Amino acid sequence: MTAKNSPQSMRTFFIIWGGQLVSIIGSGLTGFGLAVWIYEQTGQATPFALTVMFGNLPQVLLSPFAGALVDRWNRRLVMIVADTGSALITLVFFLLLAFGQLTIWQIYLGVILSSVLASFQEPAYTASITMLVPKKDLPRANGLMQMGQALQMLIAPVMAGVLFISIGLRGIILIDVVTFLFAVGALLLVHIPQPKRDTQAETAQSGGSLWREAAFGWHYLRARRGLFGLLLFFALVNFFLNFSAVLLGPMILSFGSAAGLGTAQTVGGVGMLIGSIAMSAWGGPKRRILAVIGFIFLASCGLFIAGLQSSVWVISVGMFLLMFSIPFGSGTSQAIFQTKVEPSVQGRVFSIRTMISRSMMPLAFLLAGPLADQVFEPLLREGGALASTWIGTLVGVGPGRGIGALYLASAVVLWVASAAAWANPHIRHVETDLPDAVIEPDHSGEMEGVLETAV
Repeated sequence: MTAKNSPQSMRTFFIIWGGQLVSIIGSGLTGFGLAVWIYEQTGQATPFALTVMFGNLPQVLLSPFAGALVDRWNRRLVMIVADTGSALITLVFFLLLAFGQLTIWQIYLGVILSSVLASFQEPAYTASITMLVPKKDLPRANGLMQMGQALQMLIAPVMAGVLFISIGLRGIILIDVVTFLFAVGALLLVHIPQPKRDTQAETAQSGGSLWREAAFGWHYLRARRGLFGLLLFFALVNFFLNFSAVLLGPMILSFGSAAGLGTAQTVGGVGMLIGSIAMSAWGGPKRRILAVIGFIFLASCGLFIAGLQSSVWVISVGMFLLMFSIPFGSGTSQAIFQTKVEPSVQGRVFSIRTMISRSMMPLAFLLAGPLADQVFEPLLREGGALASTWIGTLVGVGPGRGIGALYLASAVVLWVASAAAWANPHIRHVETDLPDAVIEPDHSGEMEGVLETAV
């Protein structure tokens, strides 16, 4: 991308982000409503686990191929088709429910199809940001995107709980269908510039094969040791944060109530919202790698605090610090990748990042329960092997304290990982060792032709 066609304002981004924000909240309403409906129908936890698995597995498997196709296709059109497809799936849910025909297996199928569409929509959206936002404002844009996730965490459950009683699941799903119109409508109003592709160079590297193009993102990152090191660092971070997050409920419920769990989750959501707002307002330091590693270290401190005591308020303080730090670390990391990766290949590269990130989640969920139940909890029961040691003195003894110790161990691992990332010269100097692929224009002014209707 040259200075001539570099983005000069965030106006187009705000239009798209606003539409996506409304849609995200609508999807959160449906997710909550369907969760309640599934439990009413089955009374079991297994359908929830299967729904989560079906919602993530297609993206893990398809992301590299979706990224290759996103780089070939018009990214704005990909987003329109994906959002429209998701709206149609939601509309089918509404019709099946209205006629009394909705079943669990239909929900599984709908979730799978939605995940397939998301595997195209997400890299198209993320890669488009580079074409819409000035380089200096990329961290702010990423902060706003994470603000949408925080608002979904805070607003959707409260709204859905009220709406489920007043208008039922059908009304909630219908609202979600309407919110998709905001996302699609915003995309129809704007123009997203397409990056120029060096077709000959890419064909020489990939052989023109979709399979090889799907692997292109991996080879691209492997050739850039700083970016690859940052990718591995965040894979480790994602593993341990998801590893601990899934155990928050069991840890609090071991000594407290569902209300206490709700308090901790809400406080964490508020922390993420405040962090997202602060990140979008500040934009991060000039040297972004400092924020990446520094705020991940701070998030680990929150994880450590959360594991210290069987106290809802202590855990809530830890969750606030943890979730407050995430938008700064994640947003600045994303800005580094957006700046250093050529816009024409960002679909493939970002899809590889998504695949690795999402693949950490099921692995963390798979290991967290057995480690807590079979290893750490027995060690810190009354009379356990660690009950009379300094670890038992630090975290306490009894139900849930093994999970607390697991939180502390995860935090320590992330402290070591943060120190190792900073000690790695390729990661520490990634902003200076790699040239910027996104060139900032030397002049200012509004981008012309923001509001267009042609694809």
